Parts: sequence; C-alpha cells; structure tokens
Amino acid sequence: MRIAILDDDATLLEFVCTVLNAAGHTCHPFESGKEILHQLRRESYDILILDWLVPDLSGTEVLHWVREKLSLTLPVLFMTGRSSENDIIAGLEAGADDYMIKPIRSGELVARVNALLRRAYPAQTAEEHLQFGPYKFELRAGRLSVNNVPVEMTQKEFDLALLLFKNLGRPLSRAYILEAVWSRDIDVPSRTMDTHISRVRNKLALRPENGYRLAPVYSYGYRLEQASAE
Repeated sequence: MRIAILDDDATLLEFVCTVLNAAGHTCHPFESGKEILHQLRRESYDILILDWLVPDLSGTEVLHWVREKLSLTLPVLFMTGRSSENDIIAGLEAGADDYMIKPIRSGELVARVNALLRRAYPAQTAEEHLQFGPYKFELRAGRLSVNNVPVEMTQKEFDLALLLFKNLGRPLSRAYILEAVWSRDIDVPSRTMDTHISRVRNKLALRPENGYRLAPVYSYGYRLEQASAE
C-alpha cells in the first residue's frame, strides 16, 4: 500500500519508512505540512500518518483539509508525543482513525497500519478469487472472465484491471497506477499507461450500459466507477 508520512523529525521518518517498507508498503515521507498538501492535490495514497505538531502546518490542519476536500474515508493515523486523554480525544474528534504515542514501536506501527488498511479496503484481500458483478478474477492463475467467458489479457492488463476493480469508485493518480502496476523503479512512458487503460476498457467493455465506467480524471489519473445502465 502507498503511505504518506508527515513528520519534521528526519530520523523518525527514516525509521518509520524502513519499518513499513519492510512490511511490504511503499512510503512517501514529508517534513513539511505544505509539501504534503501539495502532493495530496496531485497524488493518491492509501493511508496518511501525520505528526500532530509540524512547524509550518500542523497535522490537524492537514487532516481538516483532507476531510473537507479529499475524503471522509481515507485512513489517518496520528503519530505524536502528546499523550494526555484530552489530546487523544481531540485527535480522534478531528477525524483521525487511530493514534500512536511516541516513541514509536515497530511491531505496533505495522499492526495498526495493517488494521486500518483492512477496514478501509475490504476488497484488498488474499483470497484466490474476487468477483465484481460479471467480472471474476482468479488471482493465483492470473485469469479474468466475464460472465464465465475467459478474457485474453497480458499480465500487465490483468494487474491494471485488478487494481481498478479493487479501488472501485476511487480516483487513482497516474503515479499511483504506475507504482502499483509497473513499479516505481521503471521509467514508463505516459502513453504506455494510456494504451493499457484503453485495452482494458475495450476488452472488458467497461461502458455505462454494462454497469461500469472507466473514466479519466482531468490532470490526475483514472477512476473506475459503477454506472446505471443508460
């Protein structure tokens, strides 16, 4: 999962990213509240970890912006040295989903992050089969069928289709899609993603009359959404 972390302590940022990367996540560290807000306008993340006190813009200010402008359901974990009951209540009432008190313990951090992700993204499972209406994904075999009719797809097309369906209704930035499907270490031309999006849309007939719409999100990325038949 893609995680954005805000803390002005560079040493703590490095520690948290090391722990979460080792647990299979991809971390994006930020030392400035304004910097993370700038990226939140442009990129998709699966969960936010916010320090309460950051000099230029506090974690609560970032959280208020997220809940007002971005999402009411994006998981947010506060990570702070403030430990009084009133502080914890204030953080949760501001919209945080969970709260960790520094110093951060690696095992607890991983457990809390994974628990928030399971609740927020129930479709992100380790099951062998996933079904979305007529679309059936056989994860271990890497096969996809529509109304029990197999669809011929490349591995990248399968991975892209699975990513879109697992995040149904959620806008995904281009960087998020590239990182999830092609890996962040590979320089993939922009037209490559657009070509794969077009192939997935056509092969799976992702059109409103079939109940799904795969649409671009201007200057951001793509979103697969359910649509009423027209």
